[in-house]
Parts: sequence; structure tokens; C-alpha cells
Amino acid sequence: MNTISKIIIPLFVLSVILYGLKKKVFIYDTFLEGAKEGIITVFNIFPSIIAMVFAINIFLNSGILETIFSLFTPILNRFHIPIPILPMAFVRPISGTASLAIMNDIFVKFGPDSFAGRLASTIQGCTDTTIYVLALYFGSVKISKTRHALSTGLFADFVGIIASFIIVSWFFGT
Repeated sequence: MNTISKIIIPLFVLSVILYGLKKKVFIYDTFLEGAKEGIITVFNIFPSIIAMVFAINIFLNSGILETIFSLFTPILNRFHIPIPILPMAFVRPISGTASLAIMNDIFVKFGPDSFAGRLASTIQGCTDTTIYVLALYFGSVKISKTRHALSTGLFADFVGIIASFIIVSWFFGT
């Protein structure tokens, strides 16, 4: 398996080159054109990424999440939902890296095979980084009207979180 993984990328590159030669494409010039377009795309996306990173850091460091979670503690305890899952569920639509860090903390505290660890893993797989996707991809192609995409994406994330709770409770109990 290790040998195959070392060979697959060079074989793919070789097949692209051979296909380009067959179609009589100037391969090197086309490669340089693609590289230029890639750099332009990076410069177009960069402001959106910087704005999103600052907004996430301000949100996470403000302490507002802890205040919100304290209001829901009695309800969550009644349904046996682990409190440490909430930060991950709220941060997941914003930042995949931040939600992975929270999931890692859950693994360290409770273990990956615990109810909280399984729930964190399921939420990670059932949701997407909606706000990140909108900021990055819509920003790169200059789409500014994201109202329906945002509400649809956040609703899908909400359904994914609820489905995660139901499925993990069903299969693994509390």
C-alpha cells in the first residue's frame, strides 16, 4: 500500500502531461496560466479570510458562549446532553479548526469512546462550516447576497446537530 501511495501522484501528473501532449496543448504555458489564476484567487479570498478569523476570535474570546450555555444547563441536563458539546455545536458552523480543537478537548476529558466523544465525532461529520464556506467561496466570486444560502446552511447544521443527538443516543445510550 505504501508503494502505491508513493506512485499514484507521479502517475497522475504523467497522465495529465500525456493527455496534454495528445491534445497538442502547450503544457507549461497552461500550467503558468493556472498558477497565475491561483494567485489572483488567493488575493481575492484573503480579505474574507482575515475578516472571518478576526470575527471568530472576537466571538470566542468574548465569553458570551459561557453565558448562553449557563441558561440552557437545566434543559440539557434533563435530556442528558453533555454540556461540553455545546461550544462545539455552536462553533462548528463558523470554524472547522476551532470545532476540532473543542472535540480534541472532549476526547482528552471524556475519551473518544465516551458518549460525549461519540457525539462530538458525529456532530463533526453531520455539520459543515457554513459561515466559513459563505465567507470564503462566496467572497471569492463576489457574491454578496447570501441570505437564503446562510439560512439554509444554518438550518441544515441545526438538523445535523439534532440528528447527531438522536442517533448517538439511540445507538449508544446516555
